[in-house]
Amino acid sequence: MAFISDTLARVKPSATIAVTQKARDLKAKGRDVISLSVGEPDFDTPDNIKEAAIAAIRRGETKYTPVPGIVPLREAIAKKFKRENGLDYRPTQTIVGTGGKQILFNAFLATCNPGDEVVIPAPFWVSYPDMVLIAGGTPVIVQTTLEQNFKLQAEDLERAITPKTKWVLLNSPSNPSGAAYSRAEMKALTDVILRHPDVWVLTDDIYEHLVYGDFTFCTPAEVEPGLMDRTLTMNGVSKSYAMTGWRIGYAAGPDRLIKAMDMLQGQQTSGACSIAQWASVEALEGPQDFIPKSRKVFEGRRDLVVSMLNQARGLKCPVPEGAFYVYPSCAELIGKATPAGKVIATDEDFVTELLEAEGVAAVHGTAFGTGPNFRISYATSNELLEKACAKIQSFTASLR
Repeated sequence: MAFISDTLARVKPSATIAVTQKARDLKAKGRDVISLSVGEPDFDTPDNIKEAAIAAIRRGETKYTPVPGIVPLREAIAKKFKRENGLDYRPTQTIVGTGGKQILFNAFLATCNPGDEVVIPAPFWVSYPDMVLIAGGTPVIVQTTLEQNFKLQAEDLERAITPKTKWVLLNSPSNPSGAAYSRAEMKALTDVILRHPDVWVLTDDIYEHLVYGDFTFCTPAEVEPGLMDRTLTMNGVSKSYAMTGWRIGYAAGPDRLIKAMDMLQGQQTSGACSIAQWASVEALEGPQDFIPKSRKVFEGRRDLVVSMLNQARGLKCPVPEGAFYVYPSCAELIGKATPAGKVIATDEDFVTELLEAEGVAAVHGTAFGTGPNFRISYATSNELLEKACAKIQSFTASLR
């Protein structure tokens, strides 16, 4: 009898974590490695948020918390959704989890039965399909293209929906492409979903505040209020407030879904860290001046990276609307060979040889469901980005 469950046979390790670990291992051996594989702001958490955490410790806020979150944080989340997204949720319609990942995972686990389908546009964050599989559902991957700026088209969504569809998962701005849906583009998708009364929307808005130029963020229930009763709007403090290690994600949705997720979480992790929750109250309710400052820095980095990658031989890099990733195509380099004679047959070969030759760590696009591409995170200094992009230019120039 097998000891490990059959469920795990359906799941792959996270490619982003694997590449990041490989870069760490090479660094430990003395290699000069620039890691552009991790999706984590390089800024420190703002001081007012840190001070709120310290104050919470001193007040003795160190006990177990209610499973769905402390009341002040749930109230702050409801206010945030009203203030920034025009969405009316009661605090009891919100839930706090140990990171956005737990929120998504619990939503699938609470709702998916064997045979239920979840429509996921590709490229997608690596964890989405595996979460669906663990929950017993079936991921239905819908391809997008560079020509469509990696955005799901309404007609493709319509084709993907079947009587078995439980969820449509939308992530805007996107990890890995940085693509974000305009209001008109989002409305085209919500119009499709509106025609299918049994289909729910799960929207991952974690990069909401990282949009550039004159782009305006929107979320599905805001664009189409008719979907409010079948939308779970997920967000978190990790990217906007540089709080990745604090592990706080949150969501709002219909009562029956939030109650189901609450019950599940009660038998799983219970409430999230008390200190991190009090810090998150300050993040949502305190000064917001950190966000436009960090956004401006990220926008400059985006422009630098897009410009340098488009100067690299054989690469095509679209300009993303948000997040802190670019997703260039390396299609023109497939079939070329390194100076040592190693043929680049796949995008995974490309990033492997790039790491070996130049010490630059990126993640291959097929891990995100769309290739031949690769993902670069520009959540690091301009100096390192310039150095890394120059190395990428050098590597692509060496292929024959």
